[in-house]
This record gives sequence, C-alpha cells and structure tokens, in this order.
Amino acid sequence: MAVEKPHINLAVIGHIDHGKSTTVGRLLFETGTVPPHIIETYRKEAEAKGKGSFEFAWVMDSLKEERERGITIDIAHRRFDTDKYYFTVVDCPGHRDFVKNMITGASQADAALLVVAAPDGVMEQTKEHVFLARTLGINQLIVGINKMDAVNYDEKRFNEVKAELSQLLKIVGYKPDNVIFIPMSAFKGDNISKPSPNTPWYKGPTLLDALNMLSEPEKPTNLPLRLPIQDVYSISGIGTVPVGRVETGVMKKGMKVSFMPANKEGEVKSIEMHHEEIPEALPGDNVGFNVRGIGKGDIRRGDVCGPADAPPTVAEEFVAQVVVLHHPSALTVGYTPVFHCHTAQIACTFVELQKKLDPRTGQVKETNPTFLKTGDAAIVKIRPTRPMVIEKVKEIPQLGRFAVRDMGSTIAAGMCIDITPKQMR
Repeated sequence: MAVEKPHINLAVIGHIDHGKSTTVGRLLFETGTVPPHIIETYRKEAEAKGKGSFEFAWVMDSLKEERERGITIDIAHRRFDTDKYYFTVVDCPGHRDFVKNMITGASQADAALLVVAAPDGVMEQTKEHVFLARTLGINQLIVGINKMDAVNYDEKRFNEVKAELSQLLKIVGYKPDNVIFIPMSAFKGDNISKPSPNTPWYKGPTLLDALNMLSEPEKPTNLPLRLPIQDVYSISGIGTVPVGRVETGVMKKGMKVSFMPANKEGEVKSIEMHHEEIPEALPGDNVGFNVRGIGKGDIRRGDVCGPADAPPTVAEEFVAQVVVLHHPSALTVGYTPVFHCHTAQIACTFVELQKKLDPRTGQVKETNPTFLKTGDAAIVKIRPTRPMVIEKVKEIPQLGRFAVRDMGSTIAAGMCIDITPKQMR
C-alpha cells in the first residue's frame, strides 16, 4: 500500500467576491485535480450566462443555485495534492448569511489561506474571518493579495494592502513576520504555481510553494487519550464495539479505559481499523475497538473514552469565550440552545454573561452585559442540562471547541477556557 502523504485541512477565507472560489478552482486546475477540458466547459457555460470570469470559481460552486447567484453557499470539500502534502480544501463562504458554514469549515482546519482583493483591501468580513480563524485555533496563515491584474500589478498597492493586513493580524495575535503575503491573480494564474513575469518586484514563494512550506499538524500523542464515541455496535462472538476517531493520545491493546460521562470502565481487548486488527491507534485514526466489561447499553454517542487513570472531564459548568455569529434578536441569561462539542449534542444554558469583548481586539468592552447580539464576542458561563465531556482548550484543544446551534442554524462558536468539574463517583 502506498504511503499516504501527510494531510492538511486548508480553510480558504476572506470577504465575498475577493476571489476565494476562483483561487481554489485555480489550485485544483494547476495541481491537475481538475482536467483542462472541464474548465473549458465551465468557461463556455460562464460566458453564455455573461459571467466570463467565473470558470474557476465554478469548479467549486457545483451547486446550481450558486452559479445563478454567483456566490458560494455550502462548504465544498475538495482534495488536491502538492508534491509534499495532500490538502482537503474547506472553501469557506464569505457571504454574510453563510458565516455559520464557515465555522464548521474553519474549526476543522490546520491552516488558512486568506484571500484579499488588491483593489478593495481589508473589508468588514476580512476582519471577521481573521478573528474567527484565530478564535478557532488556526495558527498557520498564508495571505493571497488577489486580483493584482485589476491594479496593473502595482507594487505600491500591494504594499499598502500588506501594511493594512499586518496591522489587523497583529491586533488579533498573529505575527505578520511569520505570514507569507503573495501578490497573485487567481483568474490569470499569476504566482499560483510559477513566478509571474508581471510581478518582477516580488521575490517570494508562489502559492503552491507557500502551501508546501506549511508544517504538518502535530499528532498530539503526548496528550492523554481522548476518543469521542460516534456509534456503539454489538457484534456477535465479539461483544461491544464502540467506534470513533482518536483525537489525542494513543489507544493500546490491554489498556484500562474509562467512558465519560457514562462513568463506566473496561479493558481494550482489540482495536480494528479498515477491517484489520492493529496494536495501537493514533490521533486521526478512525477505529472500532472491543472493550471487556462494557455492555452495549452502557455507553452511547457523545461519550468520550480516555485512560482510566486520566478520565475525560465532565463539566458541572464551564467558562467559554464565544463569538455570536447569527442570532435573530438577542441572547440573554437563561438561553438554552444545543451545544455541539466533539460527537456530543447537548442543550446547555447560558448562566452568566461575564464580559463583552471587542471582536477586533479581544479587549474587554463591557462587564456583565445584559445581552449579546450578532457579531459580539464574550466570556460566558455555561451549564449543560445533562452530563457532558468538554476539556479546556489550553489543555486538550481538540475537545475544547464547540458550535452552538438553534432553530436550524449556527448561533455561535467558541472555546472552553475553564471548567468546574462534576464529581463522578
């Protein structure tokens, strides 16, 4: 079996119409993921509809409605390969109504490509997406200053936009010196896979080179084992087989494990991945494992498996930093939406609104606000309505982030900064 290249989830973020979909389409084309004849078909179709510059964008926007409206709605997951990595692109919608989809996308990403149009520079959503990327723990960032063809490849304009962006990145906590800024045109193909003759003043890497310079996400094997349960099967002749993905740590055969909040203990008898038995499972592995001492009715989806001597934390209450993405009115104390954290979906109540933060800077704007509305960032205290496993984002980030949903849409996203643990007998 060929050894799989290291995998990176890449979120493509930025303001609407700054060229995110076109950039992704161009990447898929340049890496040979999408053959030229398909692009040609899209080009003819786009011209027929009077949208001549959209052919690359259409590679991603395969939804018909998006073509009619010319905007990205859903998150399209596409794979492309560079010589070093294989990437899954999480194309994140820039349109205001679709910020909720961006959360789901960005929260799975290892790195982000921020696309900013040279003629416009930093826009409102550019700020919002940068702040969200930071809140959701994306540490690696590449900036593509796009549509350079529209400003005649002017170095002065590139430097102005770069300075403006550096300022924004600094405020949010990124180090601009560690960020690569690339002058590019996704539509024309400048500096995507090879250096462009149109920007002789630019000496840095192309977009594909910059993607190869990202570092592989570390497998958090040094953290305690955390495996959120997706399903539990009962297999005749074997017994109870929970299934899930190892988020952190290592699961080994013979290990004594504890399931929380079910508060059950057992011993791992065997671990299986892709129908083959394996001696141990590492972060990222989707496995089924058989546990001695656990019945099918003892555990369920949303429980988390960890070592018996360092069991997953069950929260009585927790303090979190949240960003309100979309709420029709205002969110107040007593509000009880559903929190999605790892595989758990549990209704939780906002019991205290402690501080309202300025989403652009993270500074405290107001203490004990009476309500929060769309666009607000805040520190809040939350009480789950039934036992729930969550970890501090500083200790086990993989289990410290969550999305808040209500009325069929994502209301907020956040991370857990402190926990009052529940005493489990």
